[in-house]
Amino acid sequence: MLNGRDPRIDFFRGLALIFIFWDHVPHNPLANVTVQNFGFSDAAEIFVFLAGYAAVLAYGKILLRDGYVFACVKILRRVWTLYVVHIFLLALLMGIVIFANSHIETRDLVQEMGLEYFLTHTQQALLDELLLRFKPNLTDPLPLYIVLMMSLPITLPLLVRAPTLMVAISLAVYLLAPWQGWNLPASNGGVWYFNPVTWQCLFILGGASALRSPGPVDARPLLRQPLFVAAAVYVLVTCVITLSWRWPEVHDAWMPRAIGEWLYPISKTDLSPVRLLHFLALAYVTAKLLPDVGWTQQWLARQLARMGRYSLEVFCLGVVLAPLADMLNAMAGDSLAIKLTTALAGAALMAALAGWLDVNKQLNQRAAARAASLHS
Repeated sequence: MLNGRDPRIDFFRGLALIFIFWDHVPHNPLANVTVQNFGFSDAAEIFVFLAGYAAVLAYGKILLRDGYVFACVKILRRVWTLYVVHIFLLALLMGIVIFANSHIETRDLVQEMGLEYFLTHTQQALLDELLLRFKPNLTDPLPLYIVLMMSLPITLPLLVRAPTLMVAISLAVYLLAPWQGWNLPASNGGVWYFNPVTWQCLFILGGASALRSPGPVDARPLLRQPLFVAAAVYVLVTCVITLSWRWPEVHDAWMPRAIGEWLYPISKTDLSPVRLLHFLALAYVTAKLLPDVGWTQQWLARQLARMGRYSLEVFCLGVVLAPLADMLNAMAGDSLAIKLTTALAGAALMAALAGWLDVNKQLNQRAAARAASLHS
């Protein structure tokens, strides 16, 4: 329980950040290779699950070592940092979108990004921004993360001491929320796009995974492990269904009407059970197929893992780069080369930021070590 940091977690956090960036650049060809094209869940589920995993791994150790009060102080300091970043990011994003909008004649980026409310109701929008109710497109994951971290002082003690009970409570709230209409209010009379009352379940499941002690290794071939087979079949079936959405006439021809009426709509706001189940099945299959960490030492894997270690900063850069890439793509017309260039350049800049932050951290650690040695 609460062992060292798993480089696979950082790798998949970094990969999710790249996918989020690519998914939010309209008409980006590389968005066709992200996880949302091959199943019911997408990079948002990866981000939230691993955020829960990383949070419990970090603050659970502090709770056990230094006590509840000290852990709460550390958590709330992190929440304050996230909140300040949220305010700054919104201001920066609005400036960039308004600038980009002035260079594109064929589209209204202000409307597409959900910023028209700010221009028409500026005073109320500023208040809503401070209350986490005003969330333009691209920024939704950060307020969700803030609220989930704010709940951690309540959930962490029970999660550490009685994880099964905490997961049961979380699942009960998750199932009740859509039925009871539980969600937080957003600006202009709406509700949160990512409902924290349901998405907390994924965060808690991630935290519970960080606490799980490794069990005995199943030596049987994967195809003889019933749970793996069931998870893999579900992943493959959802992949086929998702791919069929590209050809509606094909989808309508083979999808039984009764199943379609039961399946749709697949709510992202309330984290539909089929989405949650798809992510859990995909995570289980991936963990089984990649049981060791040796592959994370490859060069590309190390770059993605480093991005995952600085997920907040890299996520914010991706939010800023998305409208800029969209602007350049629109100004270039329908150029595939430009679209590929902006997508890859954006990913490279995100990796470069993580590299710079890593070097900075190492320099600070060396300076602190030298200072300590001089005073010893």
